[in-house]
Amino acid sequence: MISNAYAQAAPAGDAGFMGLLPIVLMFVLLYFLMIRPQMKRAKEHKQMVGALQKGDEVLTAGGVVGRITVMGDAYVSLEIAPGIEISVQRSAVQTLLPKGTMKSLK
Repeated sequence: MISNAYAQAAPAGDAGFMGLLPIVLMFVLLYFLMIRPQMKRAKEHKQMVGALQKGDEVLTAGGVVGRITVMGDAYVSLEIAPGIEISVQRSAVQTLLPKGTMKSLK
């Protein structure tokens, strides 16, 4: 009345490599779409921060615009208004602005 159930034979072939292929492709895609551009931006930012000079007008990560008056190893002093200076970390400098930007903001 009840027939016996037999296991089917496993398919022949190289299933191991084909099973790993989607995972490998996801890692390659992740590298080219996320990791590589982020490393490129970090490298450009490090070069920009290393090339800062006294008198450069910069924008900080907090949105403060100022002119560099004192350069230190880890900190820079920014003049944000006549007679008003603040100290920020060098890594907080986000953008180097064109000369004369502060005059146009007044």
